[in-house]
Amino acid sequence: MLTEIREKSQGTFAWVILILICVPFALWGLQNYTEGGQESALVVVGDKEFGQREVSQAYAQFKQQYAQMQLPEEVLKKQALEKLIRDELLLQHVTAEKLSVTDDTVRQYIAAMQYFHNDGKFDKKQYETMLGQQGMSSAQFVARIRKALLMEQYQKAVTETSFVSEQDIARFFKIQNQTRSIEYATINVSPVITTPSAEEINSYYQQHTADFKTAEQVSVEYIELSMTELMKDVAPTEEQLNNFYQENIELYSTKERRKISHILFAKTAETTEEQALAKAHAAKLRLAQHSFAELAEMLSDDTLTAKSGGDLGLFEIGVMEPAFEKAASELTLGEISAPVKSAFGYHIIMVTELVGATTQEFAAAKEEVLTAVKQAEAETIFYELGESLTELSFENSDNLLAVADDLGLEIKQTALFTRSAGEGVATEQAIRDIAFSDAVIKGNNSEPVELGDDRIVVLRLLDRQPAETRPLAEVEQRIVVTIKTQQAKDNAQQAADKVKQALLAGASMKEAVKDLGLEVKTVAALRREGKEVNPLVNQAIFKAAKPVAGKSTVIVDASPMGEQTIVNLLAVTDGSQTAEDSDRAKLAAGNIARALGETDYVSVIDGIRVSTRVSMK
Repeated sequence: MLTEIREKSQGTFAWVILILICVPFALWGLQNYTEGGQESALVVVGDKEFGQREVSQAYAQFKQQYAQMQLPEEVLKKQALEKLIRDELLLQHVTAEKLSVTDDTVRQYIAAMQYFHNDGKFDKKQYETMLGQQGMSSAQFVARIRKALLMEQYQKAVTETSFVSEQDIARFFKIQNQTRSIEYATINVSPVITTPSAEEINSYYQQHTADFKTAEQVSVEYIELSMTELMKDVAPTEEQLNNFYQENIELYSTKERRKISHILFAKTAETTEEQALAKAHAAKLRLAQHSFAELAEMLSDDTLTAKSGGDLGLFEIGVMEPAFEKAASELTLGEISAPVKSAFGYHIIMVTELVGATTQEFAAAKEEVLTAVKQAEAETIFYELGESLTELSFENSDNLLAVADDLGLEIKQTALFTRSAGEGVATEQAIRDIAFSDAVIKGNNSEPVELGDDRIVVLRLLDRQPAETRPLAEVEQRIVVTIKTQQAKDNAQQAADKVKQALLAGASMKEAVKDLGLEVKTVAALRREGKEVNPLVNQAIFKAAKPVAGKSTVIVDASPMGEQTIVNLLAVTDGSQTAEDSDRAKLAAGNIARALGETDYVSVIDGIRVSTRVSMK
């Protein structure tokens, strides 16, 4: 579990960029992470202080990243805090080292961010709007992206420079292709018929009361801010609708669709410009006997498009040379151009598909415009109320009345629910998680819980029913089954222990299992991916120590159902790299280098930490 966290959280770039790109959608986000507040510091890294809000935010983001793993809260808190510290150590180090990232790199990265795209392209207006909603200037955002890319640059400089030698690969395949010679027998679990006594049942009940507890339940009262509900109260005027339509007319328009094909006569070392032009003129005359596509396939020097009749696809302004674009944009459907000169030679161009630009009339687009205007206005209100909701619930942490009165929102209630299931708003895992958090259980308002991009909930405890132990009468039959199942497993284990002791004393496998009437099976050359035995047993076999001084290694592996497999490991044969391993060798080299690089990176950050003041309250 902790290994998976460490591997995921190694990616400073991924973590920091995740924070940065979420800026436009956070109610109070990276500003608090980077600018700090007036609250006392909980964590100090060098000259940077982190308050409660910043630490809580780092935890919330970390928890969201690992939501599917259902890790204990204490583990998440510890790892989130460690991640916060290590990221800050790296940031301070790259800043002190005066590393730099070019303006073009930053610009290209931001331009590629999907959050700022419209119709597949970077939309400056959308970019400015989304930053403006958070009161953030472009310069501030660019500065933060620059810092994140610096951190990535440094991390990659460490993690991606590790290398693997041929000896490392040889050692890998020596282990990976190793084979093991074994003999084994399996003891199945036999059902126990005897019913346990009342005393045994009661004793088990007393020793395992925790197993018979009902789940802890809570109910909460909550306030929900919903963009959908806000939209219902937005009533734009006809003038607002018309203005929006005019300002965003491109949303209700379709551009001209123009598809073109060409035949290229290239200017090369063997063909002069005059010769290329002559070929183009001659080819145009031949169009009387051949179709454009046939002629392109026969004559075009653009071998890539020639196979498809010269098809260049949809025509886009700004991609081709000006003369080519001018000719392509002036042709009518099916019309063929005169030879057009470009840096490559001469082209003959034809428009194969042409659909004119259209604009939807206001009346036809009115419903769509109405929805867009209501949503835009509701979004503005949503973010404004979201900030107020956060502040008021924090300032009045012992009740929801102040928030409800100030924002005009209804206080709702849930039925009792557990950590694993609930109804209504409690069907959301995020709601159940925070409802059972320490802060809420102690009577405080929760932090705002974002349910998607359009719902925010703040809740507080309404009722709590602690876990209770069920009476013996309710669970007696369950205890009987449990005792009998455990006895059956114990019997199988005891039999396996006897066989193991006999083998260690020098008996053969057949002698050791003779009284049990078990079949002894052998595998002369078991491989790691072998199918001869159960995968878990196979794993145990390859983890076992090699036989020493002619004495076999004895392994006993129990399945979850209690089945016991006794293995006599007779011999181990080292593997070697085969001709079929070439692809696996590349993969192995990459994996080994990556692991070494990550280890180096951890060591570097640990070294930075030694020379930097880090303190926690």
